[in-house]
Amino acid sequence: MRNHPTIEDILEARERLKPHIRHTPLLRADRIESAAGCQVYLKPETLQITGAFKIRGALNKTLSLSREEIANGLISSSSGNHAQGLSYAARMLGVKVVLVLPVTTPRIKIANTRALGAEVILFDGDNAARWKKVYEIAEQNGYAVVHGFEDPLVMAGQGTIGCEILEDLEDVDTIVVPLGGGGLISGIATAIKETNPSVRVIGAEPSLTPKYHRSRLNKERTSLPLKDTIADGLRISVPGQNPFPIIEKYVDEIVLVEDEHIVAGMRALARDAKLIAEPAAAIGIGALLAGSLTVRSDEKVCVVLTGGNWDLRDLAEVYGAAEQALED
Repeated sequence: MRNHPTIEDILEARERLKPHIRHTPLLRADRIESAAGCQVYLKPETLQITGAFKIRGALNKTLSLSREEIANGLISSSSGNHAQGLSYAARMLGVKVVLVLPVTTPRIKIANTRALGAEVILFDGDNAARWKKVYEIAEQNGYAVVHGFEDPLVMAGQGTIGCEILEDLEDVDTIVVPLGGGGLISGIATAIKETNPSVRVIGAEPSLTPKYHRSRLNKERTSLPLKDTIADGLRISVPGQNPFPIIEKYVDEIVLVEDEHIVAGMRALARDAKLIAEPAAAIGIGALLAGSLTVRSDEKVCVVLTGGNWDLRDLAEVYGAAEQALED
């Protein structure tokens, strides 16, 4: 198969996934609009079955494999949300699944993955080292590897979000998508640009892990030192090999967002939209609040909220600090 999804792949994925996932709603966030400077719509994949968008790509890939291919089991690596999506898919299909997770993975993501029946291996190493471990285990045991952002069928599954946005808000002007490995924005940008090229697609990336922003400047995939960011789901040091050319073709702009603005986005979503979002999911709102995007007051901007799986103690710390600031 080609290493990039087409609009036909995404439309096929949409039909394949319809019986199994939620068509998440599109919510107007009018209480955030004055601070954002535009009309704000939210696509809350936080309300998806596993609390994140990743179930779309994981299910689309696994449902496309033969029973023989998945007979021994599935394996992948993830910062947590893909792990949960793939674990859900494996449980639905009645097959074994092994997930190699970073030791920094939030506890709730580890617990949720294990609760879905997965075998979890915690690994202390960067993304490249983890994937080397994945392929070693896969070869030894005959597992099918389901990559969270390199696989075109996974990208196609994520692209169904773009189809839903266009269906629910056909005159959308701009879509803001968190940018980690690149599979999500590759799928959404393909769905959008191959349907309505006039819609602007913007990637939001943490300032501490600006791998796609830097790679665009350098005109080639560039590896950067891995730094800690509150947005753990976007913490990757090098752009995906397959997503990179798609992003270069279809994504209009990549903006960088400081951790403090990501936190501000989390607080705004909780306070004004009554939605719990993990840091990676709140980055688009953070970008709007920071003024990182040039927008018009009448512009319809849809922000994809990718997931809500974060430890409650960490959420309490973020929200509690906001309340303390108000009191002071």
